[in-house]
Amino acid sequence: MKKIITAALFFLYCCTAAQAQSVNAVQSVMLSMEDHIELSFVATGGETGNMVSLPFTTIANYANGVSSAAQSLKVRSNRNFVVKVKTNAGNFSYSGSTSPAPAMPVDGILKVKVTANSTGGTIAAPFSNFATLKATSQNLIANGTRGGNQTFSVKYKGTPGFDYPAGSYTVDVIYTATQI
Repeated sequence: MKKIITAALFFLYCCTAAQAQSVNAVQSVMLSMEDHIELSFVATGGETGNMVSLPFTTIANYANGVSSAAQSLKVRSNRNFVVKVKTNAGNFSYSGSTSPAPAMPVDGILKVKVTANSTGGTIAAPFSNFATLKATSQNLIANGTRGGNQTFSVKYKGTPGFDYPAGSYTVDVIYTATQI
């Protein structure tokens, strides 16, 4: 009888000891990321904004200048950044009937002001008020923080006074966002 009990215990031990086994397989995943930055106009979703028209239709416009509606821009960057602003030329290009074409300088006549800032950065002096644009780069936003929806808005103001004849005066304003 002792042999039968020993065999029964051995059978019970063997059957309960055979538990499920597990093994692991490991695979590394590496995200290979590069620095990227994008600057776009909110209204168009692209690098080119809509034409901003500043109509001078009254004597008060000539005396006081004309301001635009707010123009919103968005920066998407995986690093902190700065935004600079400049014009593509020192003078406006002229289209009209006066000959020879008048030379209207940008400096002192076309101004820009940051009216809203959600970049996490600071508005560079003097652009919290209307400040003149130039053909050389000027800091507009300092120390913007990385993110996917860092926005700011600007308004333009033209103040040519009474020194220029009727016609259309055009210049491109260039914004440049650079990672720091």
